[in-house]
Amino acid sequence: MLKQQLQIKLSQKLSPQQIQLMKLIQLSTLDLEQRIQSEIGENPALEKGKEMDENEMQDSDPYDDYQNDQKINTDDIDAYLSDDEIPNYRIQSSNQSTGDEVREIPFSGGISFLDYLEIQLQNLILSSEERPIAEFLIGSIDNSGYLRRSEDDIIDDLAFTQNIIVDKQELKRIIKKIQSIDPPGVGARSLQECLSIQLSRKEKNRPEVELARKIIDTAFDEFSRKHYQKLQDRFHLTEEQLREVFDEIAKLNPKPGGAISDSNQNTHVVPDFILTIENGILKVTLNRRNAPELRISKNYKEMLSGYAEAPNKNKSQQEAVLFIKQKLDAAKWFIDAIEQRHQTLFLTINAIVDYQSAYFLTGDEQKLKPMILKDIADKINMDISTISRVANSKYIDTPYGVKLLKNIFSEGMKNEEGVDVSTIEIKNILDELISNEDKKKPLADQALSVLLKKKGYKVARRTVAKYREQMDIPVARLRKSI
Repeated sequence: MLKQQLQIKLSQKLSPQQIQLMKLIQLSTLDLEQRIQSEIGENPALEKGKEMDENEMQDSDPYDDYQNDQKINTDDIDAYLSDDEIPNYRIQSSNQSTGDEVREIPFSGGISFLDYLEIQLQNLILSSEERPIAEFLIGSIDNSGYLRRSEDDIIDDLAFTQNIIVDKQELKRIIKKIQSIDPPGVGARSLQECLSIQLSRKEKNRPEVELARKIIDTAFDEFSRKHYQKLQDRFHLTEEQLREVFDEIAKLNPKPGGAISDSNQNTHVVPDFILTIENGILKVTLNRRNAPELRISKNYKEMLSGYAEAPNKNKSQQEAVLFIKQKLDAAKWFIDAIEQRHQTLFLTINAIVDYQSAYFLTGDEQKLKPMILKDIADKINMDISTISRVANSKYIDTPYGVKLLKNIFSEGMKNEEGVDVSTIEIKNILDELISNEDKKKPLADQALSVLLKKKGYKVARRTVAKYREQMDIPVARLRKSI
């Protein structure tokens, strides 16, 4: 039976403006600049520059006012309702004025890893049937230089997406041709194959190279597990000979595509905050590029006033009024959002600097206090997610270098004296212990736990293993050397 009933329910929903504000807070300085440029390009009611008060407007040059009046004709609003807002002469690169300011962010030129491989593909001797298969394989290589897909998957994809039928033998033959291009090892399907390809392209008259390739091809499991004694017994090698082999393998690149891929990435960091110390007092300021001066277009305000005073409006004028109001509201909201972002960043960074004042005054990581997102959120009465957005992508320029805020946050534990210490301090000591260990007999996690306890830090073996994994340090067996 159908029946109706009333139900009262409370719910919270974020408005589109709140969602956009959260996105603005999360942006880095360079991303924010691009976002502002994009917004100015899309909204003609938004302009860069300081908002002038009435006195400044009165003192302005009448000639400039005349020029501003000539820029927008209120009788021709249809031009602003259309998408074609760029004069034809501005599209021509040869007609650019020498006085025009170039606002584009320059970046270094170069080719991508994929382009680098495709250029070399043109030099391979391939038939008309082989070339589309080779191009597909090149496109399947990841940034590390590996072809990580199985032969069956590649054959199926070629059949369904390219309508190309190929058997395994032909596919293997084309893969071999791709593996002959640079960088050595590209197109490999495993680390073992990658190392073997690189060794095959080295000089053949060197015994250590031949031994290295033999070990990689026939005893890769013992090699990867560093079972030195088994390798010596199996290949009848002395310790010195095995060391030479491992030294030769250590020169190889396990990620042949990494060097080319990384070289094209922009690693320039623009700090969001600048910390200075004046007479023992910490002062932190926001990078001015994070708080640009924006204003609402004076011409659009006057246009709206002009239409509002018109007694009778036709349909075209009503659409123009709606368009102008939408653009003005969007511009006002965007300016308010940038200002709110500025206030949020300023409150958050001051709370962090105040909480970690001992560290920022000295730069000594041992003086870092345990600090989690909730500590800062409670201090400035903000949500944890807001603090997370600020910390994850923002950098601070200090007298001791540029620091990522996220790295300053850490959990804490008590030492034997009952004092709270940061896990960052424990990780630094752990890294020092591992760096100074005897590589022939590396320290196991339990031994590291005992050494940390002697230094006054009671850390369990499982916790040592967790910290070691977070620091990307392998287990003792894999740190062993000859």
